[in-house]
Amino acid sequence: MTALIPPAPVLPGRLEQMSTRIAFFIAGIGIAAWAPLVPYAKARAGLDEGTLGVLLLSLGVGSILAMPIAGALASRFGCRRVLSGGTLLICLALPLLATVSTVPLLIASLFLFGAGLGTVDSTVNLQAVIVERASGKTMMSGFHGLFSLGGIVGAAGVSALLGLGMSPLGAMAVVIVFVLVSLFKAAPHWLPYGSDSSGPAFAMPHGVVLFIGCLCFIVFLAEGAVLDWSAVFLTAERHVDSAYAGLGYAAFALTMTAGRLTGDAIVHKVGAKRVIVLGGLTAAAGLLLATLAPAWQAALIGYALVGAGCSNIVPVLYTAVGKQKVMPENIAVPAITTLGYAGILAGPAVIGFIAHGSSLSVAFGLIALLLLAVAASGKVLKV
Repeated sequence: MTALIPPAPVLPGRLEQMSTRIAFFIAGIGIAAWAPLVPYAKARAGLDEGTLGVLLLSLGVGSILAMPIAGALASRFGCRRVLSGGTLLICLALPLLATVSTVPLLIASLFLFGAGLGTVDSTVNLQAVIVERASGKTMMSGFHGLFSLGGIVGAAGVSALLGLGMSPLGAMAVVIVFVLVSLFKAAPHWLPYGSDSSGPAFAMPHGVVLFIGCLCFIVFLAEGAVLDWSAVFLTAERHVDSAYAGLGYAAFALTMTAGRLTGDAIVHKVGAKRVIVLGGLTAAAGLLLATLAPAWQAALIGYALVGAGCSNIVPVLYTAVGKQKVMPENIAVPAITTLGYAGILAGPAVIGFIAHGSSLSVAFGLIALLLLAVAASGKVLKV
């Protein structure tokens, strides 16, 4: 009697590529939809800045805990089911974030929201690694570009709805409808499997995977520095009016998005190693320019250079994870995603601690040195 052999996974094609882009776009919209709600949640619950900062940690904790679990679940049940579940968690959490008014409920809602975001982010990067490898083409920067574009659309769209007088709950209802329509369109072509290789459900990152994860940590640390501290630096050190302090992050986000949307062509033309080397050097130079030049206009140019330099380093690192053989990708991808998120979460605290002991300029200078180390890694990392 012949033993039954399970069918081989379907080779991803153009439909799977498009569905991956939609998943990245959903992740970008989901996380950006929360940002305009923060002042409303703060006012409803009567929070001060310190309490709000501690409360926001629950979002990061939810994300970091969900990422390795998502990798294990995707390996067992497939990317399609896990991505769908994570997207539905986001849709469940958004109306809660728009309405709850007590600290315990906000903590629970943010934890749920973070778990949904972490699940989607980890799993979509796992699918992206598999889809890109099957295509034989450079696609990772374009995938991540859709996340950045989704972030811009989500933040601008929700802000516009709120500005037109719509309630936070109404604005979230619009976002949820859009996300569910996108889910309905993309889910049939998300991968029904979660790894091309076998291995344990959990394992500590080691070898080249740990090295790549540390590089992701540094790049996300730099991104978190611009996100959380550029406005503070511009107002305190360059005496920019508070109403315009957000221009630093806007310049960063614009070049980051443009760099990723054109990144596949750039990586194909100059090569992955040069993208890491030149990207790290550009980001470090931009951060030093923003920190050392006395004019606030120069700071904006510097933050734009940080965005351009960082834009394609992480996508190239995800591609490198898909090529290594040290760990199966269903473990390796969540591992480097978790380390990257840790960089964003640790960034504000680390910079604040250093700035308290010395100055904000010294903190930015140390991050610039770390970005130079990332540039140097391009010479030795196999990508």
